[in-house]
Amino acid sequence: MGPSPPGLEILSQLHVPCQSMSLLLLLLLGNLPSQDAATAIPIMTEDQNFPHLGESLQPPPRACPPRCSCPRDDTVSCDGLDLGLFPSNITKSAQHLSLQNNQLVEIPYNELSRLRYLRTLNLHNNQLSSEGLPDEAFESLPDLQYIYLANNQLTVAPQFLPRSLRIADLAANQLVEIYPLTFGEKPELRSVYLHDNQLTNTGLPFDAFRGSEAITTLILSSNQLSYLPPSLPSSLIRLHLQNNRIAKVPRGALGRHVQLRELYLQHNRLSDAGLDATTFSKLKSLEYLDLSNNRLGEVPEGLPPSLVILHLGRNQICHVPAGRLSGARGLQYLLLQHNPLGPGGLDLAAFQGLRGLHTLHLYASGLEQVPAGLPRRLHALMLPHNRISELGPRAFVATPSLVDLNLAHNQLTSAHLHHLAFCRLGHLQTLDLAGNRLTLLPQGLPGSLQVLRLPRNQLNTLDPEPMTNLSMLQELHLGHNRLRVGSIMPGTWQEVPSLKVR
Repeated sequence: MGPSPPGLEILSQLHVPCQSMSLLLLLLLGNLPSQDAATAIPIMTEDQNFPHLGESLQPPPRACPPRCSCPRDDTVSCDGLDLGLFPSNITKSAQHLSLQNNQLVEIPYNELSRLRYLRTLNLHNNQLSSEGLPDEAFESLPDLQYIYLANNQLTVAPQFLPRSLRIADLAANQLVEIYPLTFGEKPELRSVYLHDNQLTNTGLPFDAFRGSEAITTLILSSNQLSYLPPSLPSSLIRLHLQNNRIAKVPRGALGRHVQLRELYLQHNRLSDAGLDATTFSKLKSLEYLDLSNNRLGEVPEGLPPSLVILHLGRNQICHVPAGRLSGARGLQYLLLQHNPLGPGGLDLAAFQGLRGLHTLHLYASGLEQVPAGLPRRLHALMLPHNRISELGPRAFVATPSLVDLNLAHNQLTSAHLHHLAFCRLGHLQTLDLAGNRLTLLPQGLPGSLQVLRLPRNQLNTLDPEPMTNLSMLQELHLGHNRLRVGSIMPGTWQEVPSLKVR
């Protein structure tokens, strides 16, 4: 080994820290006499990929408002923090901002307008008023797609929302007015939620949705509309108008809505004069129509063949004439409960053409007998709370496919319940006879029966004979009768091994 370079012997005898010694060594080596290339000592250059002293290999922490969470670079969540002021240090690159469930009363223009990359803004359940929500701020948010302003105190909607909008939720405010560019001229808009406000037809302009022909869901329930708005987007698939004051559907108001599948008009003030034969006739895709809790005196005309569910309960319908329902030949569920039909309210051919009818609700309709002319494929027949007092041998001969039969709370007695009344119901699984005046178990029950409800009758004895064919019976409800310990004859349960008596 050759002699040490000048100065190294001196350094070796000095107590110099390691880092300082390295620097001094480089300085000394730099002043050495030039040597051959083969013996030259290379000078180390800085590696740009190597961290400097004091630096960390970890990326710098992302900026996030105090107490909030920022799970991604583009997401800021400040939910449920009881904030009274809009956070001032939200990153400009935020695309998703959630401030729901706070106490915000104002959104500063300067703070909102600088978040120009926002796609989602969630301000649900705050204390925002229309004065505290700057209209002009939304002009600086060209990418905004989802805005949630439900459960605030807005009285008027923002005059302008971005053209990029896809979903807008302004439900549960105090809105009385919508502007043309609140929801108009939004080609990407799909869903609008405006339920639980105070909107009248005056506050919903004729051109409220002009240029927004991609809207599929519009929720306007629980407002103060007096007639169905005539200029709704033709692209609608679901339209909710329940719990308003609608007394009329203007002629042609639904004439363009060939894609509409669900229409909710329950709990309004519709009468026969408020509808005409063309009101629903153009709705070629309509599957669900709810007209319950109105003032209709008859089944509407012109029902489309696509209809699957028709809800007409709690109206004033006293007669269903032959042929009125025949146009709705695809109908599967018909609900007519709580109408004053009475003994002659159902024409013999009232259900003619409804070959696919699956479920029929007729409870509390003043009926005195099982309706004649029921569809043969009917699976569920609901007849509770009527005045039916007798079942003859042919009561259900037209409905051999019944699976669920409800005759609870009628006036049936054992003396007027024929032993062949149920014998043709070979698919029956559930029979409800609660709340009648029966003193004996019915005879001739089908062997397919699984649930038999007989509470609140006047049963005073149980014989084995009616149970002999019921090997599939699993539940027998007998509460609130007149049975005693000695009222149950020996062998009564012998043929029903899986039975649970309740």
